[in-house]
Amino acid sequence: MHDAIVSVPEPINEPVLTYAVGTAERARLKEALASLENEVVEIPCVVGGERVFTGKVREVVMPHRHKHVIARFHAATDELAERAIKASLAARREWTAMRWEARAAILLRAAELLAGPWRQRMNAATMHGQSKTAHQAEIDAACELIDFWRFNASFAQELYRQQPKSAPGIWNMTELRPLEGFVFALTPFNFTAIAGNLPTAPALMGNTVVWKPAEAQVLAAWRIYELLEEAGVPPGVINFIPGLPHGSTNLLLDHPALAGIHFTGSTEVFRMMWKRVAENLDRYKTYPRLIGETGGKDFIVAHPSADPKALATAMVRGAFEYQGQKCSAASRAYIPRSLWDTIKAELADTISSIKMGDVSDFSNFMGAVIKQGAFDKHTQAIAEARDTSGMKIIVGGGTDGREGWFVQPTLITTEDPNVRHMKDEFFGPILTCHVYPDRAWTETLELVDRTSPYALTGAVFSRDRAAIMDAMTRLRDAAGNFYINDKPTGAVVGQQPFGGARASGTDDKAGSPQNLLRFTAARTIKETFVAPTDYRYSFLDGP
Repeated sequence: MHDAIVSVPEPINEPVLTYAVGTAERARLKEALASLENEVVEIPCVVGGERVFTGKVREVVMPHRHKHVIARFHAATDELAERAIKASLAARREWTAMRWEARAAILLRAAELLAGPWRQRMNAATMHGQSKTAHQAEIDAACELIDFWRFNASFAQELYRQQPKSAPGIWNMTELRPLEGFVFALTPFNFTAIAGNLPTAPALMGNTVVWKPAEAQVLAAWRIYELLEEAGVPPGVINFIPGLPHGSTNLLLDHPALAGIHFTGSTEVFRMMWKRVAENLDRYKTYPRLIGETGGKDFIVAHPSADPKALATAMVRGAFEYQGQKCSAASRAYIPRSLWDTIKAELADTISSIKMGDVSDFSNFMGAVIKQGAFDKHTQAIAEARDTSGMKIIVGGGTDGREGWFVQPTLITTEDPNVRHMKDEFFGPILTCHVYPDRAWTETLELVDRTSPYALTGAVFSRDRAAIMDAMTRLRDAAGNFYINDKPTGAVVGQQPFGGARASGTDDKAGSPQNLLRFTAARTIKETFVAPTDYRYSFLDGP
């Protein structure tokens, strides 16, 4: 390795392709979608670089055509999980010894592969496997994942460059070591970019990883793994174990070498893991780092001065893009009476006009929800609203699970701001609104803050600067990502680092140096060039 002090390429956010009629990218994506429809991908586990076919095969279907199988994966076993831990620990010595620039180069190559030849392959897997539209797949599986890999390389450089001051005759240094052990990465179904970032962020900092992707996202996860192999990630650095039963995760949580958890998923699962780790503190070699983002009950609160059209557009996009299956999706709104009377009819008409169906049809704004369990949960929540006094379904409310798991975009009003629909995360296309008296602005802000246990994203709409500042102050702890006159979704790597606190997680801000720092153990080094040879200090010389 050369001795130059190098700089990684300055990261820029990957431009979002439009997929407009007549564009080359539209034609290429259509071709990739058609190709994927005609195959059934067989997905193995990978441990220490070895592909393992366990024989415990499960099917992956299109949510919007749930009779259409697009992949079969071999589920991991307890024995394989133990092998993955051993492979991770065996790969650690060489990987941690590799210069950080070499690790960064692998991710930068992965980013270029994804920006070029892998782009439509990854988008198609995300569209068919997770029922995302072309735009939703593009901003996720292509642009955001490319951004994670490019910006994380730059963030790592920034962290490694931060060094302490040195006094005359002394050289002080700080070394950011990888965590001692392995990192367990558990990734969700809803974002391909998160599936790619959670194992690779700790790997960039020299850690080795055991990765358990969500079963409903395993096709795109497998594409990520294949891409990383092509980019040059060595065997054993990231071990791929889809389908490991939930009960078997204790094999990893109980292992003495567990050094960290990188998680996105439900609050309940993260709390379960945290409790398990707490029970195991006496057995670990080091205190594991727990980094988790666990969902939200994200809000839009409007002041009477808000722009009606901007508010209505944000409500539609914030609540119903990707069927509301974003941890940042708007699912509760607080609208003043005067504004509600202005926007209600047009908002209902807009929502009624939304097209929903197979994402291969680019005229559809929405696809299907991810699986039968989610479909049942949303159906039940809508039925509960229909049967609850003081609640009214303004538009939507229909479900159809015959061909795909389709849930209509649903707008509900509630007189009682403390109903379950304003507190609990449904993770679907359901937006519940409370209409408040115009004069009750302060009381409404207090209501927003205390109603839900989550604190992930939120938005305020107002053209009154004093009202905006009031909301920013009173809702300071209510959202880790706070938006002014914009929908509460769509955080961009390098621009809006993402994460929240309270029941929404540890707020370690994916897409920032803060997240990477959590996967390091700092060591301070002091070198004295000419060491003292007498223990006595000068003050001892006099009487």
